[in-house]
Amino acid sequence: MGKPKTPDAVKIFCGILFENQKYLDDVLPFLEKIFGQCDIRSNIFPFDFTQYYENEMGKNLQKIFVSFEKLLIPENCFEWKLLTNDIEKQFSRHIGKPSRTVNIDPGYLGLSKIVLLTTKDYSHRIYLGKGIYAEVSLIWKQKKFQPLPWTYPDYRTELALKFFEDMRKILKAR
Repeated sequence: MGKPKTPDAVKIFCGILFENQKYLDDVLPFLEKIFGQCDIRSNIFPFDFTQYYENEMGKNLQKIFVSFEKLLIPENCFEWKLLTNDIEKQFSRHIGKPSRTVNIDPGYLGLSKIVLLTTKDYSHRIYLGKGIYAEVSLIWKQKKFQPLPWTYPDYRTELALKFFEDMRKILKAR
């Protein structure tokens, strides 16, 4: 019989989608208050993979991945998504369009995988609690992160894969 044990600590990251750099600059201190100082950032890149967010957020969307210094045990990781949803609400516009200024997608990196937290259910997602699901989006195989059939296009880019490999090096060194 296997014995339950505490999982290894993981590194937290957020994918942040925004139209105006000001919103990114405004939201980062809120995230750092929860997850600790930002230790690495990807370059900002155009988010032109889908038009899904245009009605809520505008047309010229950009994205960045940010990683945080603090290591956390993922036991109640669904709470991280609830917290980032609250931050999104704080930064939403109540009058005018677009109504949503940022989209914050938290996730975590362990040595073997990247896990995204989401409010959307799908066949490959596992329910965690309070309306939050998790999906493994990248796996560490043959000394690099590999996408899965459902991995979002922005997580398949060279920029994203390099960012997550850099994050993994930091975690492995700790």
